[in-house]
Amino acid sequence: MDDKLNVTYITLSGHVEMHKYRYLYFLIMFTVYILIICSNSTVVYLICIHKNLHEPMYIFIAALLLNSAVLSTAMYPKLLIDFLSEKQIISYPVCLFQFFMFYSIGSSEFLLLAAMSYDRYVSICKPLQYPTIMTKTTVSIFLVLAWLVPACHIAIPAILSAETKLCNFTLKAIFCNNAIYRLQCVQSRVITIQGVVALLDLAILPMLFIIFTYTRILMISYRSCREVRKKAAETCLPHLLVLISFSCLSAYDIAIARVESNLPKTTRLIMMLQIVLYHPLFNPLIYGLKMKEISKHLKRLFRPAKII
Repeated sequence: MDDKLNVTYITLSGHVEMHKYRYLYFLIMFTVYILIICSNSTVVYLICIHKNLHEPMYIFIAALLLNSAVLSTAMYPKLLIDFLSEKQIISYPVCLFQFFMFYSIGSSEFLLLAAMSYDRYVSICKPLQYPTIMTKTTVSIFLVLAWLVPACHIAIPAILSAETKLCNFTLKAIFCNNAIYRLQCVQSRVITIQGVVALLDLAILPMLFIIFTYTRILMISYRSCREVRKKAAETCLPHLLVLISFSCLSAYDIAIARVESNLPKTTRLIMMLQIVLYHPLFNPLIYGLKMKEISKHLKRLFRPAKII
């Protein structure tokens, strides 16, 4: 029975002084989770109900915020349960599912940001062709690819890992990330190669494309009139801030897996918490405050009705 449990369950050992701070951890993370769901859902709701926000740029923003809400829902309930449990364990199939959700949804963010950068490029650099290029069909294709391509990529290592024998049953983490490969007796060459391909397809190439498009936008805006420069700054700055934020957190995740043995436990916990805490709150804050049309609808939504 014990052997079966050892094979089936993984111990999450990334928590720090759970016996002392479990209720504080729970309160903070529960509050953050509610804020994430409410803030992201509010902006998505506004984009859905207002026809003037039914443009490609706002549709991509809604998809991005929907990603944050779904990813948080895949991660937070388990985190909250762990904070109140005596033992922080997770079954290996659920661990692999969490791994799949974390990386497939996370990777789709890079592709959505790439689609948004292309949308801004066409809007600013080719305004007359914008209606014929960024059609509903084009937007739909971008959305499907942004979700489907990462899911197919991440499904491969998840499925292969399910068939791999484990020699270690303690994960130095608070959720299942790419550190699960350290649990395997022998690291699969196929998984390693597929991981490099996925990194190239889902992160590096979209990042290079984003840098290229924004460089073109900046060059053309610099040569154009003041109105074009203002439009470029208003619409591109929020996307760049979100891109920088997400890129830093992605680098965090890679760093944790590579140097986890050299990091103090508290430092590792703080880095992992930032991945699931900071970015899902940052997105609606940036888009809600920096995007003029969304900000306008937010003010109307929360402004008290005037009594005549």
